Amino acid sequence: MFPTEPAAVNKGFGVLLRNRGFMLLWIGQLLSQLADKVFFVLMIALLENYPPPAGLAENSMYSALMVAFTVPAIVFGSAGGVFVDRFPKKLIMVGSDVVRGLLTLLIPFLPREFLILLILTFAISTVTQFFAPAEQAVIPLLVKRENLMAANALFSSTMMGALIVGFAIGEPMLSWAKSSLGPDYGQELIVVILYLSSAGMMQPINFKDNRTIGDQEVAIHPWADFKQGLRYLKTNRLVLNAMLQLVTLYCVFAALVVLAIQLAAEFGLKEKQFGFFLAAAGVGMVIGAAILGHWGDKFHHKPLPLIGFLMMAVVLGTFTFVHKLSLALILCAVLGIGAALIGVPMQTLIQQQTPPSMLGKVFGFQNHAINIALSAPLAITGPITDALSLRTVLVGMSVIVAIIGVWAWQNTRKVLQDVI
Repeated sequence: MFPTEPAAVNKGFGVLLRNRGFMLLWIGQLLSQLADKVFFVLMIALLENYPPPAGLAENSMYSALMVAFTVPAIVFGSAGGVFVDRFPKKLIMVGSDVVRGLLTLLIPFLPREFLILLILTFAISTVTQFFAPAEQAVIPLLVKRENLMAANALFSSTMMGALIVGFAIGEPMLSWAKSSLGPDYGQELIVVILYLSSAGMMQPINFKDNRTIGDQEVAIHPWADFKQGLRYLKTNRLVLNAMLQLVTLYCVFAALVVLAIQLAAEFGLKEKQFGFFLAAAGVGMVIGAAILGHWGDKFHHKPLPLIGFLMMAVVLGTFTFVHKLSLALILCAVLGIGAALIGVPMQTLIQQQTPPSMLGKVFGFQNHAINIALSAPLAITGPITDALSLRTVLVGMSVIVAIIGVWAWQNTRKVLQDVI
């Protein structure tokens, strides 16, 4: 379907579009991301058919479902990376899609008890933790080093696009499936199709893996492997610093999810319309990723992460003085561009500097740290905002983001200039 990557050292999206293995991985990732988002919408939609257990209010059911969906990411984030280094990466990606599809297919045939729905949600979310580090570890095995920036830009933009589009089309897609494929199993079937399509798309991918089933070293030692990954990060200051910058980036975005609800009220919108701000930031990330992917080589030796952090800091501080919705949305887009200037180069840096035998452990640990970074601000941002004020929190975040950006660049600028 796609020709193999040519021998020329071209950069940008063009050479990626001619890389058959990468394109299959990219399309498979897009389908899997959409499946994850539509699955979450499905779980919320199914709650109306599940009576609440004794002593549990209806609103608490939504909270319990979200906990079941997010806890595996915090608990098992690093464990997935251990398996990625021990077993074939394609097997893990394809297998996780197939398992998630089969578990989703079980829903219509099981008793409609809320506990069963929670267990299935927990199980599917747990399997997802194996897909993410395997996917990240495969990219540097399929793409030449000089094209990693463009590859990560494309993955970042489509990931954000899937986040925006997935939640937007989730309900219409499920409604169509319910009416067209059947009210008893149509909604679940459309999610299953997405997962299995992702698995089928990635099945033909061929690359030189550092681990096969026939290898002698297959025994799993999670704690020993986890400590080995930590030791590697401690000795490789560059990778650790890049990961810390990514964690900071995700902390800011997680806090913005909470703050966007109050920002919506400040600009005369309904609270449930807070998604406008997140969508604008997502559009900015797509624009930033596209610029880096196509013209990334022109920004060589530029302090991209520092520029990104300072852009985000300025936007956060400026928010407190803006009163027009159109200007606020533009600021959100600028914030998204700044986020891309951090996320894409730092992800590329980690892939470039990590040896193949450590890719799974490093990306498993990164997945774990990012999931914690996404969860912690969701819990503390609201109470802090209530205790202080929205303006105080935004200004405080602005100062913290600027300080972290300058600190990170001061610690790694001499090395970063040679690799990004």
